[in-house]
Amino acid sequence: MAVAYSCLLIAAVMPFFLAGYAKFSSKGYDNSAPREFLEKLQGRAKRAHYAQLNSFEAFPAFAVAVIIAHLAAVTQSHITTLAVSFVIFRLLYGICYIADKHIFRSIVWFGGLFCVVSLFIAAILRS
Repeated sequence: MAVAYSCLLIAAVMPFFLAGYAKFSSKGYDNSAPREFLEKLQGRAKRAHYAQLNSFEAFPAFAVAVIIAHLAAVTQSHITTLAVSFVIFRLLYGICYIADKHIFRSIVWFGGLFCVVSLFIAAILRS
């Protein structure tokens, strides 16, 4: 389970790295008004900000799915496989978003969603 828990940690901090990229890849970052600064970003930095927001949105469902699968006694190998896959999909999502590869971004987004839904289904089937 340590691997799945590690994946939770990685997924939890991933948005902060994307936020850092958004804030510090552009000149003029103003920590006294960070939201205003982020709204004015353009290009890759703006897309990194959007990837950050989406990563914050995706995390709660993933975290709950891992915990529920664990409580439902889904096999550790199954949880680990889906948790690692989720993190890989989310890393690829951030890269695709920043690089403006919208079709690939959508594909890997669905991959991450598939992992979360699969964890929930596995938990349902075990209970």
